[in-house]
Amino acid sequence: MNRTTTMVLLGLQLLCISLCFASGHPAEPATITVPLGGNGWVNKNAKARIKPEGITNWSSASDVISVYFKVSTPGNADLSIRVSVPEGRSKISLTAGETTLIREIGNLGAAVVPIGSFEIRKPGYVRVDFKGISRTGVVFGEISDLIVKGSTVANEPAYVKNNEGNFFYWGHRGPSVHLGYSIPEPENKTEWFYSEIVVPPGEDKQGSYYMANGFGEGYFGIQVNSATERRVLFSVWSPFHTDDPKVIPENQRIVLKRKGKATKTGEFGNEGSGGQSYLVYPWKAGRTYAFLTRAQPDFAHNTTTYTAYFREAGKPAEAGKREWILIASFERPLLATYLKGLHSFLENFDPETGDQSRMANYQNQWAIDSQGHWHEVTKAVFTADQTARSNYRKDYAGGISDEGFYLKNCGFFDDFTPIRTTFIRKSSGKPVIDFSKLP
Repeated sequence: MNRTTTMVLLGLQLLCISLCFASGHPAEPATITVPLGGNGWVNKNAKARIKPEGITNWSSASDVISVYFKVSTPGNADLSIRVSVPEGRSKISLTAGETTLIREIGNLGAAVVPIGSFEIRKPGYVRVDFKGISRTGVVFGEISDLIVKGSTVANEPAYVKNNEGNFFYWGHRGPSVHLGYSIPEPENKTEWFYSEIVVPPGEDKQGSYYMANGFGEGYFGIQVNSATERRVLFSVWSPFHTDDPKVIPENQRIVLKRKGKATKTGEFGNEGSGGQSYLVYPWKAGRTYAFLTRAQPDFAHNTTTYTAYFREAGKPAEAGKREWILIASFERPLLATYLKGLHSFLENFDPETGDQSRMANYQNQWAIDSQGHWHEVTKAVFTADQTARSNYRKDYAGGISDEGFYLKNCGFFDDFTPIRTTFIRKSSGKPVIDFSKLP
């Protein structure tokens, strides 16, 4: 080999080495670890349980464990699980879309076990179902994480990533959504606020709170508390910030002034503390309900009395339903104010039902000032809570309906509404209220 040939080969080798260093090693496929503790649900009546550490007590072949995550792009994905089998061996299946992957597992300690690949055909939420096929031990296994690898999870996938701040709990409840109302002038003199809610049939899921009249110091709406009980709830926060109502000083307690005949009253805690009242009431999906809130400031004593009234609106099926019902009247110390920060929201307070969607129409909002002038409220800004803002759950929406505004959350639907979107509803009919006949 002559000198020229040697120099050419050496140059090619150096060029190759240079190109290799310039390009670096081939990029590893994107990988996400989806904790079952924050992203898993079990079917109704299942024996298996989802705890912060993952699946436990998974012994029944009829149990279905569903895990959710959201992707922005389609593509192929490789699935693995972090699992341990306390004894024996098990055969399990994972189903995503039309693909079912079956794997036998038997590792005693926790280990990452590859399951197989499947195709994600469109952007949006992906549901992976775990089922047990056979086992020789007491349980099929204890699974803490679903591991997804592929380009489809490279661009901002959405799922509850960790339990910091108790987010496995909040993630299971799902994102809360709100409407912040723009009140025509004079906002600082709003004495009364009126609004209506219609929950469409099938959207009245257990754990739902459809809050109609929210203000800076309290909230008022309807709940689905169980399969057999529904409530109208009105609460006012104490100025003393605590989650334990027992430690509120006497001079900062909410004082009950009066209440409806069937209203139950007491105190609440855990999410702030204060005075709570509720009426057990069999409200029904598909009907229209009206909410009326009043603020009476006492500037001489620096207190405000808040009062809430409720009734069925529209065309009632039973006589007498249009009469206003007094829920309660509370006095709040250390503040003399009219109604401010008026808003509505939709939340789920039952972590077991966060995989079920719910929605409601919020309509016919009116503010009445201290001079008795009516102001129609047609503008609202859509917002959502930290679960949504953290990109942990993206199943939240709001917008304009034929009736007014609407809010929707939970259930892992694909479309979502950008936070801070402004909506303007069409004008509606002014309600007729005889204030002199309010109870």
